[in-house]
Amino acid sequence: MEIICIALQLYVVVIFGRVILSWFPVSPGSAIEGIDTFLRMLTEPVLGPMRRAIPSLRVGGMALDLSPMILLFVIYLVIVPLVCPR
Repeated sequence: MEIICIALQLYVVVIFGRVILSWFPVSPGSAIEGIDTFLRMLTEPVLGPMRRAIPSLRVGGMALDLSPMILLFVIYLVIVPLVCPR
């Protein structure tokens, strides 16, 4: 069970990394592009279906993707208490 808890913590770091990189433009061929591609490969299988099910929140002229926030809440409020009891 400890390995699953560590994997969940690492996945949370990956989600945060993806969110932070989404704030910056990633130019093709840069070193950041490889990191961005890797983070997308790890998170898109979970965030993609969530994004299709949950509409983005319109804020002024932009849209806020709520799927990473909801996934983090699910991990910390549902999965971690069930899998990683203290």
